[in-house]
Amino acid sequence: MSARTKIDPVGVEPALLANAVRMLAADAVERAKSGHPGAPLGMAEIAEALWRRHLKHNPANPAWPDRDRFVLSNGHGSMLLYALLHLTGYDLPLDELKRFRQLHSRTPGHPECGVTPGVETTTGPLGQGLANAVGMALAEKLLAAHFNRPGLTIVDHRTYAFVGDGCLMEGVSHEACSLAGALALAKLVVLYDDNGISIDGDVSGWFRDDTPKRFEAYGWNVIRDVDGHDAEAVDAALHAARARADRPTLVCCKTQIGRGAPTKAGSHDVHGAPLGASEIAAMRAALGWPHGPFEIPAEIAAAWDARPRGALQEQRWRETFDRYARAHPALAAEFERRVQGMLPDGWDALAASLFSKACAVTAAKATRKLSQEMLDELVAQLPELLGGSADLTGSNLTAVAASRAINGNDGDGNYLHYGVREFGMAAAMNGVALHGGFIPYGGTFLVFSDYARNAIRMSALTRQRVVYVLTHDSIGLGEDGPTHQPVEHAASLRLIPNVDVWRPCDALETAVAWVAALERANGPSCLLLSRQNVPALARTPNDVEAIRNGGYVLRDAESGPARAVVIATGTEVAIALDAQRILADAGIAVRVVSMPCTSVFDRTARDYRDAVLPPSLPCVSIEAGVTSFWRAYIGREGLALGIDRFGESAPASELFAHFGLTATAVAAAVRGWIAIRETRDAQSRSPARTSDSTVSA
Repeated sequence: MSARTKIDPVGVEPALLANAVRMLAADAVERAKSGHPGAPLGMAEIAEALWRRHLKHNPANPAWPDRDRFVLSNGHGSMLLYALLHLTGYDLPLDELKRFRQLHSRTPGHPECGVTPGVETTTGPLGQGLANAVGMALAEKLLAAHFNRPGLTIVDHRTYAFVGDGCLMEGVSHEACSLAGALALAKLVVLYDDNGISIDGDVSGWFRDDTPKRFEAYGWNVIRDVDGHDAEAVDAALHAARARADRPTLVCCKTQIGRGAPTKAGSHDVHGAPLGASEIAAMRAALGWPHGPFEIPAEIAAAWDARPRGALQEQRWRETFDRYARAHPALAAEFERRVQGMLPDGWDALAASLFSKACAVTAAKATRKLSQEMLDELVAQLPELLGGSADLTGSNLTAVAASRAINGNDGDGNYLHYGVREFGMAAAMNGVALHGGFIPYGGTFLVFSDYARNAIRMSALTRQRVVYVLTHDSIGLGEDGPTHQPVEHAASLRLIPNVDVWRPCDALETAVAWVAALERANGPSCLLLSRQNVPALARTPNDVEAIRNGGYVLRDAESGPARAVVIATGTEVAIALDAQRILADAGIAVRVVSMPCTSVFDRTARDYRDAVLPPSLPCVSIEAGVTSFWRAYIGREGLALGIDRFGESAPASELFAHFGLTATAVAAAVRGWIAIRETRDAQSRSPARTSDSTVSA
C-alpha cells in the first residue's frame, strides 16, 4: 500500500471505489456497443471524492428540496452518472445499466431528467448543463434570501457541475459563467475535467485558452492544477471551494481520458467508442479487478450506499423545517407551494382580474405594452415570477413596478439584467425552472431567439415552465431593417415540439397568453409581441374560453354564407378584419379566424377544429412572415399572404404597404383568388361537352 493510499472508514480503498465506477461504465458501453467511456474512466476519482464525501442527497427521495444539485454538463459521459446513481442507491437497478442506450430504458444515451431518478437536468448539448447549473445556483441564492430566518435555515445547498473541454469551448459557457461571477454565486462549484482531448484529437490545436485566468477574470475563485486521479487532492480542493462564501469556484482537474484502459487511455480513440473486449480484459488485469461484467462486491456496494446518510440528512432538515413551519407558517406554506410548482389559491381570481382588465382596454397599444400591463399585476401577486431581459428591458417591457433588480450583493430581488447573453439567459432560466421555486421569464427581440434557440429546445425537451417574451415580432419594428426584422422566426419556433407559441392580437389575447403560459406546467411558451400598436377590439370575458382554444372565429360572415375563411395572427388580425369589411361591401362574405397559438388549436378536438375551419371552405392565411408553415391549415390550394424574403429598412406603415399587407391589398388578393377558384370549380362541375361528330348507323 502506497503512502498516499487511504482506507475508507468501512475498510475499502477509495481506488477500488473509483474502479467500480470505471468498470460499470466500460461494461455498459461495451454491452451497448455504443457510448462514451473516456470521461467516466477519466473522472472516476473526482466522482468518488464528490459523491461520497461532499454531495448532500438522499437517493430514497430524489426530490428532497434541500439536496445538493449535480449536473453532468459533459453529458456524453452519461454512464459516469448512471454508475453513481446505481451505486449510491437510487432506483436504478443493475438491469437498467445493462440496457444502456436501449429503447425505453432508464439509461438513455445522454442524461434526461424525468427519465432517470436523480438526473437533475437533460444534458448533451455541451455547455448548456453548465449554464443550467448557474441557474440552479441562482435559484438557491434567491430562495435562501427570501425564506431563511435567523436560526432557521431551510435553503442551504450547493450546485456542483462536471464540465469538459467541449463545454468550455461553447460560447454559452462564457455567457453563463461571466454572469455567475457578477452575481457572486458562491455555492456553485464546477469541476473541470482537463484532459486535453476532444473527438478530433488533442485540443491544443484549437483550444489554447488559459482557462484559470479566464475564470479569474469572471470573478471566480480558481483552484489550479489539481491531480484529478488523486481523490485526496480533489477532496481537499472541494473543502477549499466550500470555504469560499464570496464567489463561485472552478476546480481545474488534470486528468487522463480513459484512465485505466491500457492501450487507449490518453487518446481520442477512447472518447466515443466502446473499448472492445480485449481492452476491457486488459483493463481488468491492470486495475486488479477480478470481477466479471457488472459485478460489484458487497463491501464495495456497501461503501457506496448513500441511503443511510442521505436519510439522516433529510431527517435533520425536516426537523428544522417543522420548527420553521411553527414559527413562520405562512412562509412555510409558500415555500412548499412554490417547490411543488403550484399556483396560489387565488390564481383563478387573479386570472379573472387580468381578463377584466384586458376587456376594459379601449386605446390602441402595442402588445408588448399590453404584456407589461398584465405583468404589472402578475409580478405583484406571484412571488415565484423571476423576470429578466437580455439587455432590452426598455424595449421588451419586462420590468414592472414590483420588479426588484438582482445583483451580487442583493439576493432577494425578482428581476435579472442578463446583459447581452440570449443563449446564457435561456439556458440559465432552464436551470432556475429545473431547480424549482420559480417560474422564470426572459425577454429579447424575436429575431434574437436564434441565439437562444437550442436552449428553448431544451426547455421543451425537459418540459419546463419557462416563458420567453419575444418582442418586435415582425417587419412592424420598422427602420432597424432586415437584420432585426423576423420573418422565419415564428414558423421556426412553432416547429419545435412541446413549445406553445402565442402571437396575440389585442389585450385579451395577451392576457390569455400569459395565463396559459403560467398554467402550463409541462413545457415552455413563447409570447411574440409587437412593437407597433394594435387596435382595441370590443371584448367581454365570454371570449376567454374561445381564445384558450388557440384558434377561434373572431368575426363570422355577416352578409351571407362565408365563401372563405381568413386566418390571421397578431398585428395582422386587424388587417384581416378591415379586409373583411371591404369584401363585405363588395358582396363577398368571409369568416375571420384569429389563431394566436397553433399548437393549442391543434390539441383541441377534431370536431372543434372543423367547426372553426370547415373542410368545405377554402382558407387564406395572413401573417407577416414566411408562408409555408400555414399550408397545414390552408392546404395546397389555399392563399398564403406573407413575406417569403427578408425585410427592408423603412417605417412600418410603408413596409406593410410594400409587402402587400394592407386591408386594401389583402381584400383585392382574396377577391381575385375567390373569383379564380369559383370559376374553376364551376367549370369542373359543368357537364362534359359532347363531340361535334356523329357516327352514322
